Amino acid sequence: MTSMMLEEAVSAADCVALQLSNDVERYAELGRHLRAANFHSAVTVARGSSDHASNYLAYLIMSRLGRLVTSLPMSLVTLYKAPLQAAGTLAVSISQSGQSPDVVEPIRYFRAGGATTVALVNEIDSPLADAAEWALPLRAGKERSVAATKSFIASLTAGARLVAEWQQDRQLQDALAALPDALRRAAQVDWSKAIEVLAPARNIMVVGRGISFPIALEASLKFKETSALQAEAFSGAEIKHGPMALIDEGYPLLIFATRGPAQEGLVALAEEMRGRGARVLLAAPQDVPSRDLDLPVASHPDLDPIVAIQAFYVMAAHLSTARGLDPDKPRHLNKVTRTH
Repeated sequence: MTSMMLEEAVSAADCVALQLSNDVERYAELGRHLRAANFHSAVTVARGSSDHASNYLAYLIMSRLGRLVTSLPMSLVTLYKAPLQAAGTLAVSISQSGQSPDVVEPIRYFRAGGATTVALVNEIDSPLADAAEWALPLRAGKERSVAATKSFIASLTAGARLVAEWQQDRQLQDALAALPDALRRAAQVDWSKAIEVLAPARNIMVVGRGISFPIALEASLKFKETSALQAEAFSGAEIKHGPMALIDEGYPLLIFATRGPAQEGLVALAEEMRGRGARVLLAAPQDVPSRDLDLPVASHPDLDPIVAIQAFYVMAAHLSTARGLDPDKPRHLNKVTRTH
């Protein structure tokens, strides 16, 4: 049985290829502007999956460019009317629809206050795109499934593209050019073992750290949305600060151990949790012998989360069906959410 979620997830490679072949000069122009402005800090403005994509963008900006990035609590603008100092700040919003007032209003506020405002938005004819000084389309096409997949992958790509142009990093730019092929390979990875473990499960803990933590957040959200699994995401560094009390015999954990400085600790955590009786699904590249799931890799480690979530989405669509649910009709949810 197929679904719109699955169809859209596997189409992400084509969406990314379309994005990368368009707006080349606009991204280059934005990169020049960002280098000239020399921002000290930035804020991201987003909710849901888009906020997870913003988390990934923030990690790239902080690790590569040394600027502090804050996820803006939008109520500071929309409800509390806080006197935020916007001048000299970069404000980036990521959105699929560009419709929600609590995303649009802060971008208008920051732009009026002298910030540079950027919208990475799938619906380019939207209030958010109109509000931002720089509006760049994700080019994921219309997304019919309530659960965001291809638009999330396009959001991650746009964030990496922004950073590559800002930093003028040729290696990252070349890796982005190879990303569509990496996504196509990732969509073919066999994660059926995860379905065997999770089809009867009632809850799950999803773990990442560093650059893999945003996809742990996204995976946790998708488990809730499409499989009605009580899922929580934690950094691998936080497990022993309380969450470990939840783990008993057979408790499922999905651990994303992408390449990079955090990988060794996550692999060790997987082994420790197995010793405590947890049912661990360690997703790691093929050079990690103790892995349970093959984690695809990109041409650059900083892009690994993008291909990792591609593999996850395919599994998540099949898991929803295996649990007797319809991934295209999550309970109580709508495609466009408008909050204030």
